[in-house]
Amino acid sequence: MLSSKAKYALRAAVFLAKTYPNTTWTLASDIAATQDLPKKFLEAILVELRDHGIVDSRRGRYGGYRLTRPPSRIKVGDIIRVIDGPLALTPCSSRTQYGVCADCVDPVLCSLRPVLQEARDAVAGVLDNCSLAQLAEGPDTRPSPAHKAVA
Repeated sequence: MLSSKAKYALRAAVFLAKTYPNTTWTLASDIAATQDLPKKFLEAILVELRDHGIVDSRRGRYGGYRLTRPPSRIKVGDIIRVIDGPLALTPCSSRTQYGVCADCVDPVLCSLRPVLQEARDAVAGVLDNCSLAQLAEGPDTRPSPAHKAVA
């Protein structure tokens, strides 16, 4: 489940994506006010995004935050991984932080692992193919995924 922290990070990043062509810096207080987010919590989130190279920050009177690269090059999956960690439902289905589940007898024999890997790949496929630029353009601009008929 997506945490509130990740949702706030995405809302802040989309706000910065909308102002990206503008070269000015945006204050955390302005993001918090326009997005109705708790300022102190948002500041901590922005520091995490800065530490992972998603945003730049500058202190002082003319300081604030801005994206480090064009919004079209920042994927939704990138932000969620920074804030919430791997997209996988279990450690054994993660591509980036693989681990054996605490209650697992043998990951090679686990019948659940392949379906969890498939679920992880499906989620990653959607989130890694959606950029901040697409979110900033609005909900009607993303192409609809082809839905398979269920028999």
